[in-house]
Amino acid sequence: MFGFFESERDPEVAGALLDAAESWLRERQRDRMVGPLDFSTNHECGLLVEGHEFKPQILENWHHPYYRELLEGHGMTKSMDLYKWEIMEAARANRFPVIDDLADSLEPEHGIRLRRMRKRNLRAEVRGFMEVYNEAWSTNWGFVPLTDAELDHLAKELKPVLDEDFACVAETSDGEVAGVSLSLPDFNQVLARLNGRLLPLGWLRALREQRRINEIRVFALGVKPAYQHTGVAAALYRDVWDACGRRSMWRAETGWILETNEAMNRAMEALTGQIIKRYRIYERLFDTD
Repeated sequence: MFGFFESERDPEVAGALLDAAESWLRERQRDRMVGPLDFSTNHECGLLVEGHEFKPQILENWHHPYYRELLEGHGMTKSMDLYKWEIMEAARANRFPVIDDLADSLEPEHGIRLRRMRKRNLRAEVRGFMEVYNEAWSTNWGFVPLTDAELDHLAKELKPVLDEDFACVAETSDGEVAGVSLSLPDFNQVLARLNGRLLPLGWLRALREQRRINEIRVFALGVKPAYQHTGVAAALYRDVWDACGRRSMWRAETGWILETNEAMNRAMEALTGQIIKRYRIYERLFDTD
């Protein structure tokens, strides 16, 4: 893998960076280079190839349009595309009725209820998220299991921006976590207004500006395989939409969804979504002899 790619618009500069990465991989008997992945599919990944006109949301990368020509000019070819879908709160009435039907039957038919994540018990909540993530995403292309070290880092990273209204757990009657939904208010809106100045009084403005955030990023939404037939996903989708209504969020963007993930992409269509950004993971094969 390679990641954190940054370059001026100069094929020689980009080529030197990519050749150095390839040389490192060859020394370790690898036969291809895949990226950009910063550090894996659990983090920022892919090169933005469509949707440059949209501002990046929290924990989302953005790239100059010419990066594509630099990578492709160096022989990198497409390995996988990732989609970001836009869902507008105003389109709520147009969603497929089956979403509500499945959500309404979740507790009476399957004994599964929704509750809010508890920020005061964040590490335990993130561990429940990790269990779902490592089961629900395990068959996805490029999947890398979350580790305990990543779990600790994730809890620390999320705590300042986590809003319980957008963090939901689907739980069985005996307390097992069946699914999770974690959305993040787009704190990038606040950071842009601060222009990088937190001191001396920027942090006060940040607290005030938080109330003006009007977009969210659906960071992760997943269901354990054993419960994917129960309507947990539909209930979590509706919960996100309900939270947007309560908090006057006018739009949401999903996290990265593989182009090959037909179930999730169909679900986004059922929720009236539109693909607005496309990220591409490239690869290059080479001879290790």
